[in-house]
Amino acid sequence: MGTQATKLSILIAGLLSLPFTFAAEADDVASHVDETLTVIGRAEASILNIAANVNVIDSAEIQMSGATNLTELLRGQSGLQVSDNNSGAVFALRGFSAGQAANNTLILVDGRRLNNIDIAAPSINAIPLNQVERVEILSGSAGVLYGDQAVGGVINIITKAPNASGGSVQVSGGSFDTYEGRADVSGAINQDWRYYLAGSYQQSENYRDNNDNETGSILGRVQYQTTTDKFFVETSYYDDKREAPGALTPAEFEANPRQANEWSKGAYYHNMTTAARMGYQHQLTQAWALAADVNYSDTLVVSTSGENSRSLLEFNPKAIASIATRNGELNIIAGADVSRGEADFDLSYMQRSNVQQLLSAYVQADVPLTQSLSYVVGGRYSDVSDSLEDEDAYPLGIDLDEDASALELGLNYRPSHDHRFYLRAESNFRFAKVDEQAYTSPGVLGLKPQTGRSYEAGWDWSLSTQTLSLNLYRLALENEIVFDASAPTPIGGNYSGANVNADQSRRYGANLDWDWQLSKDIQLGLEYNYTDAEFTAGMNEGKALSWVAKHTGRGYVSVDIDSQWQVFAEAQYTGERFIEGDNANLDPRLDDYVLTNLALNYSRQAWLASLRVDNLFDKDYVSAGYYSIWGNGYYSGTGRAVRLSASYRF
Repeated sequence: MGTQATKLSILIAGLLSLPFTFAAEADDVASHVDETLTVIGRAEASILNIAANVNVIDSAEIQMSGATNLTELLRGQSGLQVSDNNSGAVFALRGFSAGQAANNTLILVDGRRLNNIDIAAPSINAIPLNQVERVEILSGSAGVLYGDQAVGGVINIITKAPNASGGSVQVSGGSFDTYEGRADVSGAINQDWRYYLAGSYQQSENYRDNNDNETGSILGRVQYQTTTDKFFVETSYYDDKREAPGALTPAEFEANPRQANEWSKGAYYHNMTTAARMGYQHQLTQAWALAADVNYSDTLVVSTSGENSRSLLEFNPKAIASIATRNGELNIIAGADVSRGEADFDLSYMQRSNVQQLLSAYVQADVPLTQSLSYVVGGRYSDVSDSLEDEDAYPLGIDLDEDASALELGLNYRPSHDHRFYLRAESNFRFAKVDEQAYTSPGVLGLKPQTGRSYEAGWDWSLSTQTLSLNLYRLALENEIVFDASAPTPIGGNYSGANVNADQSRRYGANLDWDWQLSKDIQLGLEYNYTDAEFTAGMNEGKALSWVAKHTGRGYVSVDIDSQWQVFAEAQYTGERFIEGDNANLDPRLDDYVLTNLALNYSRQAWLASLRVDNLFDKDYVSAGYYSIWGNGYYSGTGRAVRLSASYRF
């Protein structure tokens, strides 16, 4: 949540979104606007009326950055710590290791879960950036509204809606023989019905050897809207074939970070995902609305080790109320989340299947006490059952059942239009995934749910040209679900260690974010994040959690050179941290590093062009790493990469 973007970035964003929204007026640069989001409340709300730390990356900021994919856009934002094993990035909020990030950061696309029922990371590359209207980042627990996995935070990716007619074509190319094409079109069928079609294709050799990829996606959406009813149906297909370069020893990384692991040459995976969504909302009265979504996804992953498939069917009904009182709006949301997921693994070293069913009910109320003070209260109950078969651990099958709950209480105080203070306490949980339940130590029949408590306080100061945000938090976990390399290996296990309910851990930290509209043509910002994460019980008591940097930060500047040219520069800092899995802190920390990115943007009528340089100074760094007593494994971060993009909107 920052100041308004410079005039040229607003113009660029307006041109790019003409079929979807009206372009912003340049005169609004210095005006007070409460941004609207859906990440909290599962309904529209103003950021400053929510007792939580929320950041919105809007369309103007996306275009200002010159980023070409979501990973580039999100890196360094809101304290996100990124791990990338050259096959796809995972994002950690609030001090989680790379191995736990995909299980404790919930990623949504228009409210639909992108997280998998197994430990595979969400395929964030399935959403091309030209389809994204904005990204909402909630730092902190959201156990009441979203339940399972919403522990460290929530990232909600909002895609564009077909609210006008038009389209665009974009082509780009750059380093490592990277080529990409994207296109979209939207229009009206009649007064109430509209359509949107989009497609993309990319191929690249990428930074490392044996890391070529060929990726494509298509999406189609039809929507209906009147004053009382909203309906949409959408289907999409994502195809990503990518070679896997494997991990390097520290010596190999120092000698040549671009080389592939000799034993990984020829390794690959092929991800094919089909998804369908349908949603309906009816305004019963001026205050009450009923809504429901149905989501289905089916994925097949073929690799050199075999294949695995997963599917997920979700049904999410809810009731939403916004009741006018003399102190403000009383907002209520109540609903249920029902899902059924299936996973099958047919690999050279594993035969496993699981059916997981989850049923949740929740309610939350945002109650105005006065015109400047409100409180939020809510609760959720969830029950999950697993029907699991594994040829080694459970050859005859086993049925597991667990339940968990979450509570929330928050206060939001706005003494003036410029200031906002909030306090928030919330419990959270996550259930073990299929891979975790099937690989436990002998005698352990199922893992307990991971539970936690989150406390935070914050202050926001918003002027016409500046915003300043400060957030302090503490997150304590019990029965944290992790892989422990020293735990007794399961009977018939293929590698040492097991998934366990770990000793207690806690994280606390602070986030400071400042944005300044220095003039109508210059915008700059600074962000600093402090995270202290350590074990508080057991053999590693007092030790730092691995792969969590204590200090991270970001700074940027955007300058409108004239009415057509804009330059953007940013620096992203990641501090020292122990390699993933080194929970006893035996090895030296990995070096800290700074990544510098630069973008030059040009706009003229319906034409847009951008030249983006990532890692401008070609810094060598470890983007993912794993500890082993036999020798650590490093995955190389991408070196200097140049991308030239051009688009035309009609």
